[in-house]
Amino acid sequence: MQLNNQFLCLFISVISLNIEAFATEKNPEDPTKIVTKLGIGYNEQFTFSGSIGLDETRMINMSINDDGSDWRLGGSWLFDFGIVNFNVNRNEYNDGAHNNGYSIGTFIPLSYFGFTPGGWQIFPMAGYHYTNGEVVTTGSAPYHSDIILMPSSSHGAYIGAFGLKSLSDYWTLMAFGGGARGSSDYASHWYGTGISYKISNNQSINTYGFISDSNYGENKKIGISYKYEFE
Repeated sequence: MQLNNQFLCLFISVISLNIEAFATEKNPEDPTKIVTKLGIGYNEQFTFSGSIGLDETRMINMSINDDGSDWRLGGSWLFDFGIVNFNVNRNEYNDGAHNNGYSIGTFIPLSYFGFTPGGWQIFPMAGYHYTNGEVVTTGSAPYHSDIILMPSSSHGAYIGAFGLKSLSDYWTLMAFGGGARGSSDYASHWYGTGISYKISNNQSINTYGFISDSNYGENKKIGISYKYEFE
């Protein structure tokens, strides 16, 4: 599931995980899975996504919507001591606001430490983010109704978690949430849930809903996506 948040996509891991731990069979929605895949989705716009597994330890990934207003490019590099992920992205909003996001952080699969409360695989996340763009403000009197775009940038940090719960060999429940704060009074939060169905070893489909809100604008979307994983 692609979330399309401002900076929730560039992660660097410092956890003690080895190659064999990552190479085992994983849920199609596992955010630490290295795989080559293609996907298509719809959440008020068509979205196209994919990743290329360069080998067992390196992957690049990307996504873009049908008019090119929102896009993301990143990747992963798996080491004996952990996994490095990187990402840059752009988002545009209906009122004209827009932002570019860059972030660096971590997913930590608590199941590695044997912690799966209620059968949930939990991936806490935390990291650093930088955003720049233009935010909407209103003009001074007598032009209060005028919309003005003002430059804005922020350095800060985010925390959150992503969770998976296998309901059967085919169905997986998903949930996620988090928030961020930064300089220039930047603040954001995001949360949502979804459910995934594994059609086969190579194919899966999921449906989800999420809300994200920041200084740049708000997104409320319900979507569905399909992806195919190559051997």
